[in-house]
Parts: sequence; structure tokens; C-alpha cells
Amino acid sequence: MDLSGGEKKRNETVQLGVLEPKIAILDEIDSGLDVDAMRAVTRRIEEETNNADAPLGVLAITHYKRLFEELEPDHVHVFAQGIIQTSGGAELAEELERTGYAEWVSNDEPEEDDLGTFDPFSDTTFADRLNLHEG
Repeated sequence: MDLSGGEKKRNETVQLGVLEPKIAILDEIDSGLDVDAMRAVTRRIEEETNNADAPLGVLAITHYKRLFEELEPDHVHVFAQGIIQTSGGAELAEELERTGYAEWVSNDEPEEDDLGTFDPFSDTTFADRLNLHEG
């Protein structure tokens, strides 16, 4: 039996409620969804993030702000050329919709020295928010 894209996305969000993970990485969860399916999917995700017994942490990866019209982000990060270029709140998604990604993307390949050595798991504030440190 073949499921439509929307049915697959709905099924994924039902699994979040059944499996009760601590964190979910949702890559392009808004892809291929009509307006009604988008609302149903984001409503389920919001319900899981607001679950008082076991709140779900969500990393939602998207290229469009329409996801954030239904799912309120705590933080928005622009990831381009292998690094987080900038971070902000929901207003950053609005800005990206107006201006695009050109500010953070170049056609040149980055030099090795330009890539830096960013390790999100050594940054205690980032890791602590995700409860990744022991103790």
C-alpha cells in the first residue's frame, strides 16, 4: 500500500506520540503538505512539545517560513556552507523569506581555515539545553 506524502508525515507525527522520544529531528516535515495536512502535523508536534510529562525537543529543518506560521520556533538558525551563519528568533525566518540566503552563501568554496572547529557538543550552553551532558 502506497501512502501519500501527507499521510506519511501524519504517520511520522503519530509515531512521536507512541515512541515518546526526547528529541526529534524533522527534516522538511512541511514538504508536500497541503494547508490542512500542515495544520494537522504541526498541531501534533506542538502537542508533543507541550507534553508536561515528557516534552519533546524538536529540531525542524526547513527552507520556508510557512512551517513557522503553524509551529512556533524558540530559535531559528541559518545553516549554510557547513556552519551556523546566524541565529535569532522567529523574526529571522521572516527576514529570510524577504531577503533569501544570498548574504550567507557564496559561490566560492570555503578555505579550510574558514570552516573553524565548531563543536556544538563542547559548548555547554547548547549541549545543556539538549540535556546531552551527563550529571
